[in-house]
Amino acid sequence: METEDHDLRRKLIQQNQRLLQNLNTQRHCSCEVRQLVSEIIGQKIAASTEIRLPFYSDYGHNIKLGERVFINANVMMVDLGGITIENDVLIGPGAYLISVNHKLDPQHRKELELKPVVIKQNAWIGAKATILPGVTVGKNAVVAANAVVTKDVPANTVVAGNPAKIIKKLQNKRSS
Repeated sequence: METEDHDLRRKLIQQNQRLLQNLNTQRHCSCEVRQLVSEIIGQKIAASTEIRLPFYSDYGHNIKLGERVFINANVMMVDLGGITIENDVLIGPGAYLISVNHKLDPQHRKELELKPVVIKQNAWIGAKATILPGVTVGKNAVVAANAVVTKDVPANTVVAGNPAKIIKKLQNKRSS
C-alpha cells in the first residue's frame, strides 16, 4: 500500500512539474493561468482569483484556494502537508508557504514531517515572507515583508521579524 501511495505521489509530482514548466515558460491569458493551476491543484479556481507568474509548487494537489485570492509573482507553495488559502487573501511576491519539514534526528533526516498551513480569510502575506509548517495565519492578520512565521498568528494582528512577533493589533470595524 505504501509503495502504491509513493508511486501515485511521484506520478502526480511529475505531472505537476510538466504543467508548471508550461505555465511558467509560455504566454497565457488569465483564464489559461487559472485553468493550468486548476489542473495542478486538482480544483477549479474561481474567476475572481488572480495568480501572477511565475508560480511554483512541489506537489500541487494539496493546495486549496478560496475566492478573490491574489497571489503575486514568484510565490512557492510546498504543499505536500496541505495548504489552505481562504477567501480574500493577498500573497505578496516571493512568499514561501511551506507545509513540509525533515526530522532533526540524523538517522531519520530523510523522513518527512507534514503539517498543514492555513491562511484565514482576508489575511495579507507580505513580500518574501515565509510561513513554516503547521502555522495558521488568522483572519485579517498581516505578515510583514521578509517575516519568518514559526507560530500561529492571531486574527487582527500584524507580525514582523525573524522569528515573527506581534508588533501591532488591528482595530477591526467588522466582526472577526
